Amino acid sequence: MNLTLKEIALKFKGSIEGNADVVINQLCKIETAKPGSITFLANQKYDKFIYITEASAVIVQKEFVPQTPIKSSLIRVDDPYTVFTSLLLDEGNKKENLKTGIHTSAVISPLAKIGEDVFIGANTVIGESTIESNVQIHANCVIGDQVYIAKNTKVYPCVSILDESEVGSSCIIHSGVVIGSDGFGFAPQSSGTYVKIPQLGKVVLKNNIEIGANSTIDRATLGETILHEGVKLDNMVQIAHNVEIGEHTVIAAQSGVAGSTKIGARCIIGGQVGIAGHLTLGNDLQIQGKSGVTKNISNGKAVQGNPAMNFKSYYKSFSLFKQFPSIDARLRKLEEKLRP
Repeated sequence: MNLTLKEIALKFKGSIEGNADVVINQLCKIETAKPGSITFLANQKYDKFIYITEASAVIVQKEFVPQTPIKSSLIRVDDPYTVFTSLLLDEGNKKENLKTGIHTSAVISPLAKIGEDVFIGANTVIGESTIESNVQIHANCVIGDQVYIAKNTKVYPCVSILDESEVGSSCIIHSGVVIGSDGFGFAPQSSGTYVKIPQLGKVVLKNNIEIGANSTIDRATLGETILHEGVKLDNMVQIAHNVEIGEHTVIAAQSGVAGSTKIGARCIIGGQVGIAGHLTLGNDLQIQGKSGVTKNISNGKAVQGNPAMNFKSYYKSFSLFKQFPSIDARLRKLEEKLRP
């Protein structure tokens, strides 16, 4: 990065307070920024750092009013977070080193169809599958038979994409992910044992999906486990057989969705959430971290708790829960006074 503050302000239609000719060579967090860097302020929790930061420039909201003088130059914009994210994306694209070619240790079926400008890393194994153009498959991956991976998708090291799975275009699959392993299906027997139920379906990932490290997505018993356009999963998320997740839903780390549950579009699901099977969850939900979802939820709800309940009701209940020791003490005193 080597831009003047004036160039950055022009690109994002911002106004400058300070030295427009200062050269910016890196992006930094506001609390650790150094001279020559640019940072941003979008959260009141970080207000204190703008008065002590070493950054040459800070991106702030148009309405920001300093309480004391600031030594950094300012760029005022409508949305500092969005502007800084755009700068990050620009830098990320510059640094991205897209590789091409097939490593000599890769093992590829002669029946596989490999597109143009594909990279296949060391020790990767690819079965009778179709890999479209500009796909990146890094070292030590396993791609089974009848797998389809669309163009511009990145598969990082040590990923397994098993038979018949479909992956859309411009997806990112991080290390350790397993896609298409058997769903957890076992039929109880009168003897107290279990018989494994064959898992004959598949996994379908649509376009622009990102799957975090060590997450798992199970194949369907029959039909499809399907993630629609733009779904984002954090690390260590478990998606069970026949689950369907709507467009642009995001799920944070260590959450799990049990079999045959359907989740709507644009939902925000926090970390360590457990969602029971065979449920229907609506669109635009907010499920707070560590919640346990056991019932269907209609569109637009915000829930928390285990079992999950209305977000506001949960906090009212929790405030009472914290008072139980004092309430108990008061009740005991009343009982003593009323005791004959």
